[in-house]
Parts: sequence; structure tokens; C-alpha cells
Amino acid sequence: MTTYMRRSLPRLMAAAAFIVAASAAHADIKIGAVLSVTGPASFLGDPEKKTLEMYVADINAKGGVNGQKINLIIYDDAGNPNQARTFGTRLIEQDGVDALLAGSTTATSMAIIPLAEEAKIPFINFAGAVQAVFPAKPYIFKTPHTDLMACEKIFEDLKKRGLTKIAMISGKDAFGASMQQQCMTVNAKYGIDVLHQETYGPGDTDMTPQLTNIKGTAGIQAVVNPGFGQGPAIVTRNYKQLDIKVPLYQSHGVGSKQFIDLAGAAADGVRLPAAALLVADKLPASDPQKKVVVDYKTTYEKNTGQPVSTFGGHAYDGLMILVDAMKRAKSADKAKVRDAIEATKNFMGTGGVVNMSATDHLGLDLTAFRMLEIKNGDWTLAN
Repeated sequence: MTTYMRRSLPRLMAAAAFIVAASAAHADIKIGAVLSVTGPASFLGDPEKKTLEMYVADINAKGGVNGQKINLIIYDDAGNPNQARTFGTRLIEQDGVDALLAGSTTATSMAIIPLAEEAKIPFINFAGAVQAVFPAKPYIFKTPHTDLMACEKIFEDLKKRGLTKIAMISGKDAFGASMQQQCMTVNAKYGIDVLHQETYGPGDTDMTPQLTNIKGTAGIQAVVNPGFGQGPAIVTRNYKQLDIKVPLYQSHGVGSKQFIDLAGAAADGVRLPAAALLVADKLPASDPQKKVVVDYKTTYEKNTGQPVSTFGGHAYDGLMILVDAMKRAKSADKAKVRDAIEATKNFMGTGGVVNMSATDHLGLDLTAFRMLEIKNGDWTLAN
């Protein structure tokens, strides 16, 4: 080695270290998403995917987060929990993501949760069931209202209407089964007697036998249907065909125009708890949530040509909570971002006002739900 090379080597090494450090400082933020873009839960995953892609592009066009662009990596699990687990592992071990926005369904979210916890990666999921976020786990958060909250909002409305004796017909999917269980933990609190229960499978195409049993149960004043996907639409059509006169309640798992389209005219009169997003244009100007939901609805529908759903809103809230946390943490460091998400206060999202804490990784209360009624094929605020 020449004298010149010996003298130059420290400078070259320092320059190389600076280049590596500078590259690391400006490296992309990697956000991984595992969504049910196709398959039976595509009505959940498709608007989530479109929302994330649309808003990540907008964030990057405005300079990114803390001067870093977001690299969004999306995999389609087609609603299969095993696929969700496989893709979750790939995102963590091969793609090296900094955070996860994933889990279109309860089952797919539950498949990813232990992976994120073990790897200590912030994970905001889009599951409906309460077990996807309670009891609180350090790195796990979610944006949708829980099935327990849906039960309470429905029972609150039933009690207000003087309807205290009900039947339930529940899906056997993870969400439907969970909501049925949650409803049975709070029915006594609201003075609701469950006189009869029925269930149906994900592949069932006719719920007439179960609904006939319900119709024949004396004293029924209303029926509650925990479930998501095509099942609730079939229940609604069969309900109308059997001319069951008492009110029918669905869950927030049907919060998309697709449910109304599938159920047809039979959907009129159905009540359900849902986010304000579905009635964005109908909110009074004084409603503090109106601007957020109208802006998201307008942007989504303009860019996709499709009606807005609460499910895309869950993805919007998840992304914006994560981005806000990264800005406050001034970093994509996983532990710092986790702490910042947990410290989220007064975040106005499409789902409501979010106030996280060490024991509450959802941050929504019952006032975040609106009781809706379908009239003339459209969402309306229930009286």
C-alpha cells in the first residue's frame, strides 16, 4: 500500500460511512399490508387497498414522512388466515417492514397478531371483533368499532324503542361468532332477553329454516344478526320473504353499499350501528366529524368511481394514525412509533375521535357509532 493510499484510507472510509449513514437516513419507510382484496371478503379488502394506495401516493407527492417516502407493500390473502400468516411472516422477515396495516377480517387479523407481537412491530388492524385489540397487547392496535360496541349500540336503541325480547341469528365466521358471544355478555345490562338463537355457515345460501324457527317463537319483538359478507344480505331477503314484521338489526359488518345492493328492497327498514362516514352528507354542519368524513368520501369516490364504505375508512384512519405517530416520534423506529400511537389523543378519523391509552388500543367510545336506518336504498340517521 502506497503512502498516499495509507493517508487517503481514513478519509475514504469516513466518506463511505457518511454515504451509508445518509442513505439509511433517507431510506424509504416500509409499510406492509395484508388485505383480503379478492375472495369472499373482497368488499372489505378492496376499498382498504384502494384507500392505502391513494393516500400513500398523496403523502409521497407532498414529501413523505419526516423527509422519507413510504414504500407500501401489499399482499392479498383472499380472506384465508393461513395465507395472512404466510404474508405477514414475509413482510416481517423478508421485506423488513417498519409497520403493519393489515387484517381485513377478524380471522386474518388474529393470524398476524402473534407475529407482530413477537417481532415488536406496530400493527394496526381492521378487524371487527373485540379480541383483536382487547386485552391490550403492546404492539397491537385497531381502528374499527368492536363487535361488543355494536351489541351495546343496538341494545341501547332497542331499549329506547321499548323492544326488550329478541332473537339472534348469527354467522359462524370468526366475527359473527364473536359478536354473538359479546352480545350475550351485555344483554342483561340493557334489560334485553334473548328468547331464541340460530346460526348459519359462511356458505349457506338460504336461511329460511332458521328464520322460520325465529318467526314461530312467541314474544319476539326484534331480531339481531351478527355477521358480515353475503350471509346478512341473504338473511335480510329471507326475512322479507317470510314477512317477519318485527324490526331487523344488522351489525357494522355490513357497512357498505354492496349490502344494500345484495339485499335489494328487503334492506329498507333495517337498522345498524355504523360510522358517520356512511351518512357524511347528511350530518349537520355543526358536527365536528363532518369535514373529515366528507373529505374522505369525496376523495375516495372521485378517484375510484365507487361508493364509499366504512371499511376503506378503517384503512384511512389506520394510515393517518400511523403517519401522525411517525411524525411525532420524528422516526420510523418501531418502539418509538409504538409509543406514539399509544399516546394518540383527539385524533379525528372517519370512525370517530380516537383517544388511545396503555389499556385501550382502539380509543373509540360508544358515541363514535351512529345508529342508521336504510330507507329507499340509502343510509339515513335513525330517529
